[in-house]
Amino acid sequence: MRLFPIYTWNKGIRNFDHRRRKFSNQPWAQGVILLACVVVAMLLANLPFTKEFYHNLLETDLSLYLKTPDGKGIMFPKDMTVESFINDILMTLFFFTVGLEIRREMKSGELSSMKKALMPVIAAVGGVLLPAVIYAVINHGTGAASGWGIPTATDIAFAVGILSILGDKVPVSLKVFLTALAIADDLIAILVVAIFYGGAIDFGLLSIAIVLILLVLVLNKLGEKRGWYYFIPALVIWALFYYSGIHSTMSGVVMAFLVPMTPRYNEAYFHRKRLQYINRLNEYNAIETTTLVFPNGPQRHCLRRIAAVSKGSIPMSYRLEHALGPWVNFLIMPLFALANAGVEIPDVSYFNVFHIDPTLGSVSMGIFLGLLVGKPLGIALASFIAVKLHLGDMPAKASWKMLIAVACLGGIGFTMSIFVDTLSFGEQTPEVMVKLRDMGKVTVLMGSLCAGVLGSLLITFVHKIERGKSAA
Repeated sequence: MRLFPIYTWNKGIRNFDHRRRKFSNQPWAQGVILLACVVVAMLLANLPFTKEFYHNLLETDLSLYLKTPDGKGIMFPKDMTVESFINDILMTLFFFTVGLEIRREMKSGELSSMKKALMPVIAAVGGVLLPAVIYAVINHGTGAASGWGIPTATDIAFAVGILSILGDKVPVSLKVFLTALAIADDLIAILVVAIFYGGAIDFGLLSIAIVLILLVLVLNKLGEKRGWYYFIPALVIWALFYYSGIHSTMSGVVMAFLVPMTPRYNEAYFHRKRLQYINRLNEYNAIETTTLVFPNGPQRHCLRRIAAVSKGSIPMSYRLEHALGPWVNFLIMPLFALANAGVEIPDVSYFNVFHIDPTLGSVSMGIFLGLLVGKPLGIALASFIAVKLHLGDMPAKASWKMLIAVACLGGIGFTMSIFVDTLSFGEQTPEVMVKLRDMGKVTVLMGSLCAGVLGSLLITFVHKIERGKSAA
């Protein structure tokens, strides 16, 4: 009788773990969690009894104070708070996994050949340029002008999640097209952040970082496959980027392109060693006829060697992408949303998208129109030009109406848009900077929500029309 509660408890844990795994494998799971974190962050930042705690927590100092021999001290990392820890350290892992994904797609995926890559890449360029132009025209010469990069990004998690919910209403070719477009879009967004949203550059530290990057590249070319030869330089490169003025998250992208993509052992070596150790397992099993224990000591050694050879036969980049994926999707990104989506809204002016201040311009209008109009129109126009000039092929079994409807989902900016917003308007006074960034975050959420709803409705509407025509 006393064992029954223990059995029930263990069974409950197993059922919970099964449901957790099933939920995490859904393509829309990350989007649901991110949306929930946005709601929680907005509540924490605006409820009277939580907002002070929320802001104080984000501003908590995490820097280490190191005392020097002369009695003075230095702080490392400088100005590190909970919020900057998430944005500068944890987001480096996010950019690292994005870099690994882009590199994988460039080697063997949707960006692996000119024919495959050209159409989504051209579409991605159009989807970046037009929102930036719309924002720049609206805010030219105002305090908000530097935020032109905010509406240029597409959030792949939300976009792909909505496509999965819509199911067979969207042709498979368009799902692949939007995924490849979002990957190319991420690469462009990374370049935008690296080039336009860094601080004042310390070229001495940057030069040291470049030398170290070249040394790691040489190690890669020489065939070095051991992880420590990449992990330790990655930490040093991050610190050099952090102090040099280049945004530290870019070190993650750089290291993603330096990690080996070839396995330590080739296919022939793997098969030879696997058969060798399997034969040894069988031999040990025949010898140890007096025991029923499996695995015994020699067999455990063989199993460990098989596991080691199997691990070494998978490239380091694939292993890291697989290992970091769940942590990035279900921990780092939700923490980013909790830390950055909590905007205190003091009055309804934050929701007045079409209000233009003569001095500050209109962050809201620039972002909202950029995401809702600029992204889909830029993607559709660039795709049309690519097809007419025979630079790319129209996705199979896709109509222009459905492509435009799917392009509306490209207006879901969220993660990268909020990230660029946190880097924008640094030339303004602290009070103005905070106001512009808060308005930007609110509008990114509004614009992304509207783009998702509009895209879903248009896809459903176009699918119904096309199904009616095919039935007739």
